[in-house]
Amino acid sequence: MKSKLPIIYRISFCVLSLAACTYSTVAQNITIPVETSNNALVLQVSKNKDLGTIYLGKKLSAAAEYEQIPAVYRQASDYTGGLINSAYTPSGSRNLFEPAISVTHADGNNSLDLRYVSHKVTKVDADVSLLSIVLKDPVYDFEVTLYYKSYYKEDVVEQWSVIKHKEKGNVTLQKFASANLYLKSDSYYLTQYHGDWAKEMQPEETRLTHGIKTLDTKLGTRANLFAPSVFMVSLDKPATEDEGTVLYGSVEWSSNFRVDLELDNLDNLRIIAGINNYASAYTLKPNEEFTTPAFLYTLSDKGKGDASRKLQRWARNYRILDGKGNRLTLLNNWEATYFDFDEAKLAELLKDTKKLGVDMFLLDDGWFANKYPRNGDVAGLGDWEENKKKLPNGVSSLVKEATANGVKFGIWIEPEMVNPKSELYEKHPDWVVKQPKREEHYLRNQLELDLSNPAVQDFVFKIVDDLFTKNPELAYIKWDCNAVVFNAYSAHLKNQNHFYIEYMRGLYKVLERIRAKYPTVPMMLCSGGGGRVDYAAHKYFTEFWPSDNTDPMERIFIQWEYSYFYPAISSSNHVTDWGKQPIKFRTDVAMMGKLGFDIVVSHLSGKDLQYCQDAIKNYNALKSTIWQGDQYRLADPRKNSVASVLYVNEAKSGAVMFNYLVNNRYGEGSKLPIRLKGLDAAKKYKIKEINLYPDSRSSLDESKTYTGDFLMTVGYNPDVNSGRTSVVLQIDAAN
Repeated sequence: MKSKLPIIYRISFCVLSLAACTYSTVAQNITIPVETSNNALVLQVSKNKDLGTIYLGKKLSAAAEYEQIPAVYRQASDYTGGLINSAYTPSGSRNLFEPAISVTHADGNNSLDLRYVSHKVTKVDADVSLLSIVLKDPVYDFEVTLYYKSYYKEDVVEQWSVIKHKEKGNVTLQKFASANLYLKSDSYYLTQYHGDWAKEMQPEETRLTHGIKTLDTKLGTRANLFAPSVFMVSLDKPATEDEGTVLYGSVEWSSNFRVDLELDNLDNLRIIAGINNYASAYTLKPNEEFTTPAFLYTLSDKGKGDASRKLQRWARNYRILDGKGNRLTLLNNWEATYFDFDEAKLAELLKDTKKLGVDMFLLDDGWFANKYPRNGDVAGLGDWEENKKKLPNGVSSLVKEATANGVKFGIWIEPEMVNPKSELYEKHPDWVVKQPKREEHYLRNQLELDLSNPAVQDFVFKIVDDLFTKNPELAYIKWDCNAVVFNAYSAHLKNQNHFYIEYMRGLYKVLERIRAKYPTVPMMLCSGGGGRVDYAAHKYFTEFWPSDNTDPMERIFIQWEYSYFYPAISSSNHVTDWGKQPIKFRTDVAMMGKLGFDIVVSHLSGKDLQYCQDAIKNYNALKSTIWQGDQYRLADPRKNSVASVLYVNEAKSGAVMFNYLVNNRYGEGSKLPIRLKGLDAAKKYKIKEINLYPDSRSSLDESKTYTGDFLMTVGYNPDVNSGRTSVVLQIDAAN
């Protein structure tokens, strides 16, 4: 007699001695939990082979009880016959809601039905498992494989899909999401972000109501300019730093993305995320595979802070290039010279780099082009030969000069772009993204090169390759991307619907080639500020540029919001002349990440220079804690007069706490103690104020010791006020 008990596969513990476990169609109600340390996404196959999501939340201790979840809900009727909670919702059959996938078959039919065929679990390593589930249409020879890559310790899951068919003609993919989540809760609160140049990561929180809320971009490049591809959804009530259940989501794609959040008639939330299908109906040939980018998420029932630390830990361990490694402090010439420089000026700046005490000098825009010299942003972009008037001895002489001064040398490029006033534009107008019969429209006087074209891919790769071939000691690349796509058109592509996708695939191909040949060279992802910040790009870049707005007061807010999704080691923060704050305030803010300077060192007073030199020494001593430690946001600048952020090392033996006055009204400051987090309650700690301006003294009593319990329960007052607008504290376990 065959058992009729439910079949449950717990993928995180699936026969660990085997590399993979495969399961095909068997009896009824196959239940597949995707488990991490604290969470579970539970999928279930119904009797008619529909694959649905029955649970997403905190992991249960008994896996067998997942099977009982659907029975405890008494919601209204599902008119779709079991598709309302589909794990990958098709369109044109029983579904009545927003689909994850929509297709037109070779015979012109628009319907799709996806039924479970089999699934397989592969144990990648002790921490990572990969589940794949094959779904097929019972009428058409059309197949989708869903992938769920789970990172056990970090509570992170990546989802994507691979679509293919064996029909007798081409199939058109009208929509092709990466993931399709389904959540049950009393209510849902969305935190999304908006912005513009110099105004990145502006948060908005709203309660989701019935219907569809769509987060998307159609900019092509610099895609996050108005709306970044990250968001939060709080369940039941708005999550705080330490309380509430919250899901973080992020689309791993550097071009047009789309996230649909639909509250259905049963009061459940469907989240469908992936590439934006805007102007991108994709023609798929027989036996060709279409792989979507991954959608990334983590879930916490302990608030936003816990969720961010999980995501930051995952990023350092698995995604950001050299996420556990070192970074270079630097001096950039951009705000010191803009386009107006020559070898003599740069030689002085190279000397200043050593004097300041940073690792590297970075030469920014303006070093190239001869027929149309790059003396402003109106010409020369695309002509990547050294400007003979500015640099008669070439970049190589500067690299040698840097080496002679005991520092490294880095350089700025914007290889995806072209000015109409350039030799490249004159020689290869067919390489430029523009409509052949329409007036050109520019952002920053430039257009994109068509990276869907393999010849353009070769050209862009050669820009980087030539720099390193001629200058093997070159230590750093700042990769910029300042324009968006207007008049989208490729002279290379026969099908213009493929343009946005093939452009980004082309860019990734170039970056893959660069990393294959130069795997360890640090590269900054700039993009006019935060225009291209996502975890697909972070496979190739060691750091990103959060914003061109370097006013330290503004940066406190911008860096605060980025920190929910990205670790400090990836955030490039520069000290500049933006803002009215003193050099101490500016430097202290920039230290909460990867420190750099963009100032005229020779213009600093003696005390300002001494302060910077001492601060850099402090930073070098503490950077491992800032980069690799757990981050705790202690006092929100949007809710308090003081902003406070803490980084604690893994052993809980050391920490650094940054505190800033963000309200200049009379008498404002740290009136109450600030409760610390993440320390060892039983340990005793000593607190020392660092980054003191020359000849100033701390107002704090550094002779006392405090238990971690005291600091986390009662707190500590850094004495921030109008006379002490920036206070940095080093916290060490007492012997």
